[in-house]
Amino acid sequence: MADIPAKLVMQLRGETGAPMMDCKRALQETDGDFEAAKRWLRERGMAQAAKRADRETSEGLVGYRIEGGKGTIVAVGCETEPVSKNDEFQAFAKKVLETVESGGVGAESSLDEERQALSGKLGENIVVAGAAQFTAGDDELVAGYAHPPANKLGVLVLLRGGDEELGRKVAMHIAALRPQWVARDAVPEEDVARERDIFASSDEVQSKPEQAREKIVEGMLNKRFFGANVLVDQEWVHDSSKTVGQAVKEAGAEVVDFARLSVS
Repeated sequence: MADIPAKLVMQLRGETGAPMMDCKRALQETDGDFEAAKRWLRERGMAQAAKRADRETSEGLVGYRIEGGKGTIVAVGCETEPVSKNDEFQAFAKKVLETVESGGVGAESSLDEERQALSGKLGENIVVAGAAQFTAGDDELVAGYAHPPANKLGVLVLLRGGDEELGRKVAMHIAALRPQWVARDAVPEEDVARERDIFASSDEVQSKPEQAREKIVEGMLNKRFFGANVLVDQEWVHDSSKTVGQAVKEAGAEVVDFARLSVS
C-alpha cells in the first residue's frame, strides 16, 4: 500500500471536507492519485447516501423568497437538529431555494449529486422535501410565512386583492390549521363520497331515526370534514367569530392558491 504524505491527506481534506481517515484511505486505494481519490470519496459518499435514503428526515429548514411578484418556497430535510444548523447544510438549502427561484419547480433535481455528496460528508440522509412557486398576476400578490425559531414549517400564499398583512395572516393560519384545499370545489369527489359513507355508517348516525340521518350526515360533513380541511371553511385563527372565507371576503380579497411545506 502506498505511503501517503500527511500533507497530501490534508490537501484532500481541505478540498473535499471528508474525514481525515477517509481521505487517507482514498489516497491509499488510488495509489496517491489525487483526482482519483477525490472521485473515490465522491462515489463512496453517494453510495452511503443511497443507504441512508430510507432514514427519517424530521429536521431541516423551510425557506422562502418573494421578489418581483414571484414567490418561491423550498423544504430541505435532514435527520438531526445539529446538522440543520450546520453552515454547509444551510448553504445547500439556500442554493436549493435559489435554483428553484431561477429555474422553477423541478430545477432542484440538478443538485442531486451535490445533495448526495453532502449527505455522505455530514453522515445523514438529506432530502429536498418539497418546493413550490407562485407568480402574481394582475391584482394579485404573493405572501409568505416561516414559523420561528426553527423554520421547519413554512407557507406561501397567492392572494387576489388584499395586502401583504392579510397575506401573512392567511399564511400563519395555514401553518397552524393545515388545510388541504382552498375551497370545496377543489376537493376530489371520491374524497367527499368516502367521508359521507363513513359518517353514514357510524354508530352516531345509525342510532338516529332514519328520516333524520341524511341531514345529520350533511351537517357532519360540513363541520367535521369541510370545516377541518377546506381553508375558506375553517375557523379564522385570528378571530374565531368568522371563517377564513368571511375574513378574506371582508378584506376584498380571495385566496387563489397556497403551499404548506414542513420537514417535521
